[in-house]
Amino acid sequence: MMQRRVLLHAMAALTAAGLAPQLMAQTRPAVEVWKDPNCGCCKDWVTYLQANGFTVKVNDTGNTAARARLGIPVALGSCHTAQVGGYAIEGHVPAADIRRLLREKPKAVGLAVPGMPVGSPGMDSPLYGGRKDAYQVMLVLKDGRTRVFNAYPSTSSTPSTSSTPSTPSTASKKETS
Repeated sequence: MMQRRVLLHAMAALTAAGLAPQLMAQTRPAVEVWKDPNCGCCKDWVTYLQANGFTVKVNDTGNTAARARLGIPVALGSCHTAQVGGYAIEGHVPAADIRRLLREKPKAVGLAVPGMPVGSPGMDSPLYGGRKDAYQVMLVLKDGRTRVFNAYPSTSSTPSTSSTPSTPSTASKKETS
């Protein structure tokens, strides 16, 4: 009886060990990104997603066609477009908002952070001196309308300007949701 129990435990452990990598891969949401191959802030956003538990496949082909195919209005455009769990993600959307979208599963096209707000994930390099401009994450509805999904206030003492310096590829900050 004791030998049988030991054998069953050993089989269970071996089975679990063989399945562990597959189970871990299944728990990491898979994101596919379309971006310009030379864009530093896009690379930083990809690094940021990976640091926050996402598996990322990158297409360095630009994002205009992907944005149109996924149904993101041009007015909400940014420098990269992604798809995760059947939703479109446009621009520098924080990982916590993507997780919330996947958890709540609204009837929507996806999320967008229009433009390139300084201080958003991927736009937060040391080059900006800690500046964080206010921005909104928009939920893009299937009829093209939008509503605010989340808002991030400015936390900078430096006033916002209309021009932004080029961004080196350095972001890898991890956040909690």
